[in-house]
Amino acid sequence: MSESQAPPQPDGADRRTQLAADRTVFAAERTYAAWVRTGLAALASGVGAKKLLEGVIPEWGIWAVGTILVAFSAFCFGAAVWRQVYSGAPPPHPDTKRIPPILLIAVNGFLMLVALSALVSIWFGRTGGD
Repeated sequence: MSESQAPPQPDGADRRTQLAADRTVFAAERTYAAWVRTGLAALASGVGAKKLLEGVIPEWGIWAVGTILVAFSAFCFGAAVWRQVYSGAPPPHPDTKRIPPILLIAVNGFLMLVALSALVSIWFGRTGGD
């Protein structure tokens, strides 16, 4: 293909603006992933605290630690969606497609249900051995 047949390229400033918009979308997705990763770590820590702290601290302490960690995980899952969907002014016409908000809500809603079931397990499940 000769140079005369090549599609027109946007000028330098327009192209830089478009690339900046793409970087903004990718940064928002990395932030979303960080919130979810933090929520999953808090959820695992809250569930694990029940078994690991058995016999080390009183029962009410295990209940409190597990509740705080699991509640924090549910907060992180909600904040991830909030931060991704309501991220402020949209970037100017990025080439990159954003993750559909309904998918974010569905996945994080499921994770919040898992956190709720873990919370019920912490509150009403057995702590002691056999």
